[in-house]
Amino acid sequence: MRAVAVIAFLGLVAVASAEFILQQEMIDQINNANVGWTAGVNPRFAGKTREDIKGLLGTKLLPKGTKLREFPVVDTIVDAIPTSFDARTQWPASIHPIRDQQQCGSCWAFGATEALSDRLAIASNNSINVVLSPQDLVSCDSTDYGCDGGYPINAWHYMQSLGVVTDTCYPYTSGNGDSGTCQITGKKTPACATATFYKAKTAYQVANNMAAIQSEILANGPVEAAFSVYDDFFSYTSGVYSHQSGALDGGHAVKIVGWGVDGTTPYWIVANSWGTSWGQAGFFWIKRGNDECGIEDGIVAGLAAV
Repeated sequence: MRAVAVIAFLGLVAVASAEFILQQEMIDQINNANVGWTAGVNPRFAGKTREDIKGLLGTKLLPKGTKLREFPVVDTIVDAIPTSFDARTQWPASIHPIRDQQQCGSCWAFGATEALSDRLAIASNNSINVVLSPQDLVSCDSTDYGCDGGYPINAWHYMQSLGVVTDTCYPYTSGNGDSGTCQITGKKTPACATATFYKAKTAYQVANNMAAIQSEILANGPVEAAFSVYDDFFSYTSGVYSHQSGALDGGHAVKIVGWGVDGTTPYWIVANSWGTSWGQAGFFWIKRGNDECGIEDGIVAGLAAV
């Protein structure tokens, strides 16, 4: 009887120490403090622990301020930067829908292919309007680690060097956390006897400078960003996110599509890859101009080859 009690007690200790990502106490504290954003329980993350959600955070973050020798840093600033801008309204036919990486740390591949998909459509005036395959990167980019993560700049280098096929030719199958083996043979995939490879003309970093990031988006379309994710981010539902509480969980890659101001608070408009049930139909706003969670320090992009 005593052994059963000990086992039950240890089980309770294990649950208590599991550190659930969504804690009602944390949510209430955020909402009661009026910090500029609203927290809530997304069913996707209810009852999940830090260990459970590691599969979503696959981006390898470089030390702050890292300049990669082989990649240029773009810091061009245009003359007139508007107070607000949204690529979805500027190029409504070119910005593609929110996707869902599911339980694979493939955010680095989603951010890259989604940004290049948009940029191809923008640069070609929608004559090249395709959804590119994150699975191509997850399974075939040997410089990264599939569902175990990757570096956004490596993804852009891959797209510059080899190009990626469409999602139709190489559908996403790694949602269960299995990276799979590369299915591209020459110019063929299992779904396409002849596949077209779409490329980035260049691959570069964008300077950690708000005006430079805005200028890049204005000129060429959405960019890929990497930032640090903390427990409270999973409870985001609306408003301008800024980190308030919780431990660091990992690195994440997303697509910045624009910016605005909420009252007096400037923010970035960002597309996530956790489906449309999270945040603002899959999007979120994050504080702009102070490198919130490092989001302005990890911007990468490339010109579309059209």
